Amino acid sequence: MVKNIFIVGLDDFHRKLLKTIRNSEQYRFHGLLDYEQVVLPAHYPIDDMIAAGKEQLDRFDGRVDAIIGHWDFPTTTLLPVFREHCGLDGPSLGGVLIAEHKYWSRLRERQVVPDCTPRFEAVDPFADDAAERIGLEFPFWLKPVIAFSSVLAFYISSHADLEFALARTRERIGGFGEPFGRLLSMAHMPADIPVEIDGYHCIAEQPIGGEQCTAEGYIQKGVPHVYGIVDSFREPNLSSFSRYQLPSRLPQEVQRRIIDYTKRLVPNLDIDNTPFNVEYFWDTTTDRLWLLELNTRISKSHSPMFVDITGASNHEVAVEVALGIEPQYPRREGCCATAAKFMLRHFHDALVTRVPTERELEELEEAFPGTSIEIAVKQGTRLSEMPGQEPYSYEVAVVFMGAPDTRTLLQEYEQLKARLPLEFHDSVASA
Repeated sequence: MVKNIFIVGLDDFHRKLLKTIRNSEQYRFHGLLDYEQVVLPAHYPIDDMIAAGKEQLDRFDGRVDAIIGHWDFPTTTLLPVFREHCGLDGPSLGGVLIAEHKYWSRLRERQVVPDCTPRFEAVDPFADDAAERIGLEFPFWLKPVIAFSSVLAFYISSHADLEFALARTRERIGGFGEPFGRLLSMAHMPADIPVEIDGYHCIAEQPIGGEQCTAEGYIQKGVPHVYGIVDSFREPNLSSFSRYQLPSRLPQEVQRRIIDYTKRLVPNLDIDNTPFNVEYFWDTTTDRLWLLELNTRISKSHSPMFVDITGASNHEVAVEVALGIEPQYPRREGCCATAAKFMLRHFHDALVTRVPTERELEELEEAFPGTSIEIAVKQGTRLSEMPGQEPYSYEVAVVFMGAPDTRTLLQEYEQLKARLPLEFHDSVASA
């Protein structure tokens, strides 16, 4: 019998990836809410989104077998609402909110894996004496407790930095704080969670660093599993990502410790029957692991890499866990030994004066077989007006590539980048 799988914010790119998963011919994939409703809209009208999603599910002429998603907030928090509406299994809304809330999750992490949890504290950016209340010494990171893609994440090394960050945060934090508050009002929260530290708060954290990676996994019937570790590389500014690469090149002993920490942590976050990914730093000087954050979803950024390496997207895990099937993943059925997602960035505000045509993109993808290129800007785009960008750079394009080895991978990316007709007008050299 064909299973009906609903995916929040499904687009054509990810629909193609879904076709790579095991037994995909036995599934019928349906979008739930439009892409534009859930990915970087001007605001998140949570009540309207929930009503529209429930209405779509109720109108469906058939059985709803699973509901999954791969986008950040609010998709991760909408999934429990829609699943409960349809009588489907999955993590509770309260559990997902704990995992997504940077301060609440740190409280649990400090209980379970204290040796890899940095010092942190909650910050009310609207308090008159917000700057004076912070006990951490410079430098530290200041981030909203609810956000994604480093939005409103500031590295604070002086009082001037702090005042600027607090002012900017007060202007924009409501974009996340208001919808989070609405979701919180629907959830049953454990007594140990300080719900007064709501979505209008920030977290100040001790800086951590080293070689960064992400453990991809899932928890099913209370048992956590890790099926892959992806390395993350940054630009020289140390803040912006330049690429993700699979498989990890970290020492096996370090990978083993990452898996051990992950398996200890996840069952203590009040979540079950869900994929997850957990980000870490490995400090090569001290040999210490630091936990950065946990997300209750697969990483869509890793999906094409898993196709290149294993032959199937990590969406396979999300679908099978949602259906109550025990995943048999990964399998080494891919065409490449290594694969990456490259993020092409511009480091100054600028006006986009030239973007590749569809034909030019096709020619580049033909010249580098297996490559996929996504342009994130249009001609006439002012970079500073792009939504969802970090404070230190602008992501203007994404390139997915696979290769037989890392050297070839990096060489081919540089060749492709040199041929990519993407141009900007500003006072400095373009990206």
